[in-house]
Parts: sequence; structure tokens; C-alpha cells
Amino acid sequence: MNTENTKSVPLRAAVPADHCWDLTALFPDDQAWEQGLQTYEQRAANVDAFKGTLGQAAERLQAALAYHFEQGLLEERLGYYAHLRVSEDVGNSQAQGRLARFMAVASAYHARASFMTPEIQQIPDDRMADWLQRETLAPYRIYLHKLLRFKPHVLSPAEERLLALQTEFSQTARNGFNALTDVDMTFGTIDTPEGPQPLTHASYATFIQHADRNVRRTAYTQYLTEFHDHRHTLAALYTGSVQHDVFEARVRRYPSAIEAALFADDVPVRVYTQLIETVHAYLPVLHRYYEYRRRALQVDTLRLYDTRVPLVPDVSTRFTYEEAVDQVVTALAPLGRTYTETLQAGLLGRWVDRYENKGKRSGAFSAASYSGDPYILMNYQDDVLSDLFTLAHEAGHSMHSWYSVQHQPFQHYNYTIFVAEVASTFNEQWVARHLMEQTTDHAFKAYLLNKQIDDILATLFRQTMFAEFERETHAMVEKQIPLTVDSLTETYATLLRRYFGPDVPLEPHSALEGLRVPHFYSAFYVYKYATGLAAAMALFEQVRDGGDAARDRYLDFLKSGGSQFPLEQLRTAGVDIESPAPLQTALDRFARLVDELAVHLGLE
Repeated sequence: MNTENTKSVPLRAAVPADHCWDLTALFPDDQAWEQGLQTYEQRAANVDAFKGTLGQAAERLQAALAYHFEQGLLEERLGYYAHLRVSEDVGNSQAQGRLARFMAVASAYHARASFMTPEIQQIPDDRMADWLQRETLAPYRIYLHKLLRFKPHVLSPAEERLLALQTEFSQTARNGFNALTDVDMTFGTIDTPEGPQPLTHASYATFIQHADRNVRRTAYTQYLTEFHDHRHTLAALYTGSVQHDVFEARVRRYPSAIEAALFADDVPVRVYTQLIETVHAYLPVLHRYYEYRRRALQVDTLRLYDTRVPLVPDVSTRFTYEEAVDQVVTALAPLGRTYTETLQAGLLGRWVDRYENKGKRSGAFSAASYSGDPYILMNYQDDVLSDLFTLAHEAGHSMHSWYSVQHQPFQHYNYTIFVAEVASTFNEQWVARHLMEQTTDHAFKAYLLNKQIDDILATLFRQTMFAEFERETHAMVEKQIPLTVDSLTETYATLLRRYFGPDVPLEPHSALEGLRVPHFYSAFYVYKYATGLAAAMALFEQVRDGGDAARDRYLDFLKSGGSQFPLEQLRTAGVDIESPAPLQTALDRFARLVDELAVHLGLE
């Protein structure tokens, strides 16, 4: 028995300080936070003095923006401190109360300051063009340029007020989906060799990778049967979400819902469709992998519940946290001393909340702010190899933020979701390469190959399938084709057959998977995972093979923060996402990994 995993989980108060993040860069203590909140609330009323005056002079607009971003900087400090304290122990009522008070005060300020954006957009174009040439507004040119792009899609004040009034109930579909799937649905228990275990959203991900095929089959069937029992409600909720997307796009004069969603990042629809077309061209490689998977598992027919179980059992490895940091830093040595020394000092210092404690939020995340350190939450376990990769992933986010903070003003430092996953998955490529190069263990190499393949599959192929489903369902509503249980499941079943191929049969309720994905309630979001990984893999190969010049281009990308639109940032780094080349680079790598794994497993 693994005694490491059976030891008791400590209370937060018992965790050594050097294993916890140090939030004093945000506020020295809770009392200082309280004083900060009081200052924020007191300053909130000052925004009233700017109302109705933003179009009078460039200096007046500059003063308003300076005030607004100064308030925003304090708000970010307050918000991150409150959120991170809750993450330490989600059952801590004092921390929960602190966060609730912050959210109420911040919401009140934003309601009070809501006049600023429409008032700026109402400034005549010729006047604004003149002002933007002046040094007075130089610090805010990028911000204003991005804001003014939305001008053609802003309605009259009365119409904007009506749209604002429906903001809360526009979330009904999402809230209904969350309530149904997180609270009302029950999935029962699963009989396993270890005894009966509860089936939940979290445990399903574990059961579907269980070595016992009967456990996988039972979990898959039982899980989707519950969705089948609620299929009409789920279809109605998703239909409502899609209809709202289409409604808002039409009201704001966008040609389509997809163009509305891509507008903020200045991403042409061609990038979205090209992703789908390029992935389609590589589906035969994916189907070949599924055939290798069938043979490796020694089953007559590969079923959908067989597609996620590791082909190589989890190898026996153990890295202490300090050893994991050493592995990550060593792997990233090609990025230079500034990168690795900063990262090592942060990971071994107090950036990271390292281990599990009672009440601590599960999983991992990076939470960087302009004033604080680029904090990382982990629940690190020495004997879980994926935790080493998770640490590298979150370190990528944190170093992206660190470079951005060092080189951008507050109003331009926050990078978009479109590029957020580039730095994190880029780091994972280096760690995989490093581990492959330093081991001579045949099973460990096969395990690493299998992991890389399944990670690419989950991000590039699966998220692209999701993106294709979103495109189809929104197009149906725009063409006035009703979304029903049958039309939705038929659409999703068609995609399952396309992506899994003719030799992987669908199960009775497989097509209901399309009604269980929470990301679909934030439409046209998931494609960014696929493009982000493609960009990261292309950049990895460039930096690996291109020396200092390629490395410096990548670091300049990290430094650019939110100062450019994402496609421009990636082009500067050396990757043109408007071209199919980065996707082809990533998918060619997938093909090579599949072939290597087949050799390691004796299938070729």
C-alpha cells in the first residue's frame, strides 16, 4: 500500500509557511486588505466627476483613464488576495465573507463607472483621431484603439440600457445547465475491484481510464444514461444558449455569431474554419492510432470507453517537489538564465502553494496580478508524474505574466485567452523532451510517448471536434433550423463517426456527450485550446532548432502581454496562425509520435 497517499491531510494552519504562497506582495495581512477595500470604496464616488465630460478635452479623458486604471490596480490586488485566501480553504467562512464583500463593492463601482465606455465611443471620430496623436493619451493608445473597434457594434444609450437590463437573465441557460448537472443529476456507484465507488463528474474521468474494461464500460454507460434521462431539458438549455448568442450578434450588427465571438481578438473566421479543415486532413492518422490502440489493448473491437485508458500503465516514478522543480528548470535551460533563475527562485520560494490541505481547492492554476507574484496553486504528489507536467504548465503561465508585468504598463499587461495556453503548453514540450532524453527505460519512454499523443489528441482533435459542433449548431439557428434532441444528437453523432472512424462503433447514448460540455455555454471558446497548442508546438521546434534568435523572439512574445492583438503577437514570435503551417507542424509531430509508440509497443 502507498502510505504516502493514505496519510492524513493536514489542516491549513499546520502547513509549513515555506510550502505556502506568500501573499504579502498583495497585502501584508488581512487588516491591510480591509484598509485597501475601504480606500477602494471611498474612491469609487470620484468617478462621478468625470461623467459627461470625457469628450471635452484630451486632458480630461486622460485624467479619467488614469483614475480608472489606478482604481483597477487596487481592485486587482483586492480581488486576487480575496480569491487566493478562499482557495487555501474553501470552507473558511471569514475568507468567503471577504470575497463576497469585495465582489459587492467592485460590482457597485463598475455599475457607477459604466458610463465611461459608451461616452468614449460617442466622441466624434475626427476629434478622437486628433487626440490620439497627442502625448497626453500616449499611454492609452492601445487601450483606446481596442475599445474604439467596437464602435460600429454599440447601440444607442436607450438600446444599450435594455441590453444591460437583460444581462442577468441571459445567464439562465448556463445557470440552469450548472444546476442540473452539478446538483440535480446523480450517477450512483460503480463496482470496482477496490469496492463500490461513487460515480461523479470528477470520478468519471478516473473510471474511464481504469485498467478494468468492465469498470470503464459500466462508468461510461451509467454516466451517459443519466444525461439521456434529462436529454430534453439539456437540449432546451443548450438551444436557449445558442439562440441568445445569435440574438446578441444580430442586435449588435455582426454578420454571424461566430464573427461576433472572434471580433474582440481580431481573429478572422478563416482561422476557425482552417483549423477544422486541417485537422480533417489528419484524421486518417488519428484512425491509425485507434487501430494501434485496439491491438495494444488486445480487444476485438475498440469501443469509445477504451479510447482514454493509458496504453502503458503508470510507471513507477517519484519526484519530490524540489526534484520536480529541478527537472522543469533544467528542461527550460534553452530559454536562458533570466528565465530559469527567476523561475527557480519563484518555485522554490513562495510563489507556489505546494501541497494539499483540508479544504484547499483541488487541481492547479496560475494566478498572476500586476502587483503580486505570479502565484501557483498546486496539490503536488511526489508519485504522480502528471503533477510534474502540471507544475511546468502553470510555471509557463506564471513566467508569461512575469515578463508581461516587467515590460508593460498595467493597462496593457493582461494577455488574451487566445495566447494564454501557448506559454504553458510550450513548457510541457520541453519537459517531455528532457525526460525522453535522460531515460533509458523502455517502458518509461513508451509511457511518455503515449502521454504526449493523448494530450495532443485531447487538445487538437477533440477540441476541434467541439469547435465544429458549435459552428454547426449556431449555423442551424441562423438558418432557422430547429435545435431539438434529435437534431443535436444527430449532428454530434456525425462528428463522432468522423473523428473516431468507421472501426469504433458508437454506444447507445454516445451522441449525448454533446449536451454535457460546460464550455459550450461560452460559445466559440474551445478552438483557442487547439490553436494555442499548435502555436506552442511550432514555437518549441523553432526555439529548439533556431538558437538565440528564435529564443529571443519567443521571449519578446512573453513580454508583449496584451499590447497587441494575438495573431500579431504570434507572428512576431515566428508563428502565423492564419497559415495552416503551424497546425501541420503539430499534426506531423502527432503522426511521428504515433509511429514511435507503435515501434515501442511492438505493433510495427
